[in-house]
Amino acid sequence: MTQGREGNAARWIDLEGVVNMRDVGGLPTRDGGRTAYGRLIRSDNLQDLTDASVTRLIGELGVTDIVDLRSETEMHLTGPGPLREIESLTHHHHSLVETRPTDDVAATMASALVVHPAAPGTRDADYWTAHYRTYLDRRGPAIADALAVIAGARGAAVVHCAAGKDRTGTVVALALDVAGVPHDVIADDYALTALRLPAIIERLMAHGFYGDTLATQRPSDQIPHAETMLAILADLGERHGGTRAWLRSQGWSGGDVEQLRARLVD
Repeated sequence: MTQGREGNAARWIDLEGVVNMRDVGGLPTRDGGRTAYGRLIRSDNLQDLTDASVTRLIGELGVTDIVDLRSETEMHLTGPGPLREIESLTHHHHSLVETRPTDDVAATMASALVVHPAAPGTRDADYWTAHYRTYLDRRGPAIADALAVIAGARGAAVVHCAAGKDRTGTVVALALDVAGVPHDVIADDYALTALRLPAIIERLMAHGFYGDTLATQRPSDQIPHAETMLAILADLGERHGGTRAWLRSQGWSGGDVEQLRARLVD
């Protein structure tokens, strides 16, 4: 069930300083509803936002919470960014990369962008499924905490990593699953990032610590495949009984799960 061109176009948020930001509102749910606009925004890194973009993000889009899924090393090397100066925003750091020594830059960047060594051209849909499965298996509490921020945000929550594809894609997919969005629609939303992939890669290549890793890969290695997210959601069902049951295994109550669903549904 692919969103029409008009619906997708309305969801992109074009701000100077980011290239992969969109609202996840307007998606159909299995019970005939729609996800609400202005509740959850997914994005690439926010370090380069201009003053005008910051003003729009807060004033027009109503953002109150920022969920940063990057590692401590990434945050240190890119600096605090303009949003750290905004007192009305609450910042939450829930890294989906396992903690490494702060001086192990190469290892941290490799962990952020790949899950295990692979020859160029072999990072296909199955490869990225294995990548995202490690997030669930190794960083479950961080994912659950990120979802809790979305559920309790006063206004719109922005979830981001470096590219807004892998770590962000996994957290957003689980949120949409709880909201009742069909899996094929969730997978289509994830795959939309492919439309901005050249701009994402160009932006990341400007930062040496990302560029060094990306330089060993082909652009096609980073393509988000809908099949990857379908497989992750199916894996959650097979191994855990679905996203809702997985959250219960992370300590969530039924009320916590319902709060997240209600927050995201129009």
